[in-house]
Amino acid sequence: MEHDPPKTHKLTALSAQIRNPDRVNVSVDGKYRFSLDISQVADLGVKVGQCVTAAELTELEAESQFGKLYARTLEYCLARPHSVHEVRDYLQRKTLARRYKSRRTGQIKEHSGVDRSVADRVLVRLREKGYVDDEEFARWWVENRNIIKGTSKRKLSSELAAKGVDRILIDRVLAESDRSDLQELTKIIAKKRRRYPDEQKFIAYLARQGFSYDDIKQALQNNDV
Repeated sequence: MEHDPPKTHKLTALSAQIRNPDRVNVSVDGKYRFSLDISQVADLGVKVGQCVTAAELTELEAESQFGKLYARTLEYCLARPHSVHEVRDYLQRKTLARRYKSRRTGQIKEHSGVDRSVADRVLVRLREKGYVDDEEFARWWVENRNIIKGTSKRKLSSELAAKGVDRILIDRVLAESDRSDLQELTKIIAKKRRRYPDEQKFIAYLARQGFSYDDIKQALQNNDV
């Protein structure tokens, strides 16, 4: 028994997007279907007149999703360092269906969300390229978090844990840091002491910031000298 050959579709046009010249609109059978990054067009060998099966067309549309999501997530990662947990949460939000208002027409539209496998692939690529690295993120966080205002190591540890960083890694990065709680206390005392005329209330405030009682007493004595 002979089987009919699979139905094919023709790529009929490639054109640079007006808003984003780094992306190329791809028309299939005479109608716009999806867009690709310029690099994807070259890597995938996409050409006008090319015939593709339905399965191949689905793969190209998945590549379109990947390219868009990768570019957006890369911008997110370049704005400041992020932990793997933060980026995974960001990508998770992109997989959710949502309603939005079109800027051009004002109409309410539905967005089905990105396929989970595409989001997972984006995270893998970002980690491979070194754009997402928990150790680099932890070092950046410790070196930059409230560097002027002061922050206890205990608070830094808690913040990093909330960002999904492994406890062993947190302890190692904090141990290697030049920041000390006594130095951090000096910063806070200089900024906050006038607000707390009652020393016991001030000590209680500093303790809530994650500093030990012994360090607080020593820092207060050093600043009274």
